[in-house]
Amino acid sequence: MRIISQIGDWFDRRLQLAAPIREAAAHPVPRNTASWWYVFGSAALTVFLLQLVTGILLALIYVPSASEAWNSLQALNHDVTLGWFIRAMHGWGSNFMVALVLIHMVQVFLFGAYKFPRELTWIVGVVLLLMTLGMAFSGQVLRFDQDAYWGLGIGASIASRVPFAGPTIVKLMLGGPIIAGSTLSRFFALHVFVIPGMLIGFVCLHVLMVLKLGINEWPMPGRVVKRSSYLSEYHELTKKDGAPFVPYAIWKDLFFAAFVLLAVAGCALYFGPFGPTGRPDPTIIQTVPKPDYFFLWLYALLSLLPPSMETPALLIGPVVVIIGLLLLPFLSGEGEKSWRRRPIAVLTVLLIAITLGTFTHLAGFTPWSPHMNAWSGDPVPERVLHGATALQRQGALVFQAKQCRNCHSLGELGGQRGPALDSVAVRLTHDQLIRQVIQGGGNMPAYGKNLSPAETTALVAFLEILHPEGQATAHEAARDFVLRETGTRP
Repeated sequence: MRIISQIGDWFDRRLQLAAPIREAAAHPVPRNTASWWYVFGSAALTVFLLQLVTGILLALIYVPSASEAWNSLQALNHDVTLGWFIRAMHGWGSNFMVALVLIHMVQVFLFGAYKFPRELTWIVGVVLLLMTLGMAFSGQVLRFDQDAYWGLGIGASIASRVPFAGPTIVKLMLGGPIIAGSTLSRFFALHVFVIPGMLIGFVCLHVLMVLKLGINEWPMPGRVVKRSSYLSEYHELTKKDGAPFVPYAIWKDLFFAAFVLLAVAGCALYFGPFGPTGRPDPTIIQTVPKPDYFFLWLYALLSLLPPSMETPALLIGPVVVIIGLLLLPFLSGEGEKSWRRRPIAVLTVLLIAITLGTFTHLAGFTPWSPHMNAWSGDPVPERVLHGATALQRQGALVFQAKQCRNCHSLGELGGQRGPALDSVAVRLTHDQLIRQVIQGGGNMPAYGKNLSPAETTALVAFLEILHPEGQATAHEAARDFVLRETGTRP
């Protein structure tokens, strides 16, 4: 023991950490805050540490390559000792972390802990919530299975709707015009380096502010927060009815954190890891891709909204919510903390919980699009191929073989996931058709990796004949416009 003490003293003389640690452990907290309602933040921190450990172990095996990602996950599931368990712990840890952070935010909101002088603590908490959701989404993408591929396609579709910056955001997000190996490399960097590094920094800042400003007291009805007197009243409370955090309050945090870790391990053992499902392939649309549970409400919302409402809901709604959360401590920084005296706050939480719960429930049977049946067996209408060239007929074969009819109707027969193609040549020029096929867009995935140049050429040639009889195509209209503007005769 004497040797250990000497070693500890040697390090402390150089690092000077003993005094800050003792100060943090002994900092006084109001006795009534040593409650089970105050354990969710420490439990979220514990699960985050679990994610760091299991994530490092998985990164030793995982290969962020479009051709090897799926295989490396299969190897973890079946060949590496306890690889499946580590994957399951990491996956279920992600779910638990999102749930714990959300519950912690709700508890802070209902207990008025965002009010003076903890405004910045709340803002950092909002940032931590957003980054936690970012970690969850990027982690799902790394599975790179059917769910991940189509989910990323939908995410890119949402990003593309941002005015002016949409195409640039999608290019930065995907590492190019299509979902490919560079996409996986970027999400691997985000999931393993960028977001965890930012999380560590913001978590340290969050904990530091909690230590400096103190743990929020139990919200008593009638105890009103005033900027002029709150700090002196809080210090008086901790002197009169305070206790050191260690050991008085920490035991409940440790007990609940241990319970959460056991729950994560239990789910990992019983349910196993998430995926991967089938290999990512945009030509296989007989799939019902669904995100992890924390994004299911968005999945149902996109399924049920009419197309005209999608963009406003996706671009305006989240921005309004985030701005509202960030401005909350400035708009309501004083006054009552007790939820018993704040019925609007309670009703707001109930309304949000019921709404998200309802949409999450609907996601269990809500179709991803109006009709999910396959239509590849329907023949191309004979009138479309009348007088077609050999190249255009070859394109019709590609159109059938690549299951384009599963998403698009032709002659009122076919899928309704995408727009009807009877007049597609009127809407898109030759170059636009090529770009749409190769790069995708909207909810359509990119087929650049699944079609050879010859197949793309033939398919576009076929699509160019799909227009009402007697109506000029977009390509012809654009050509005629250029000729008129330049004064050149065709």
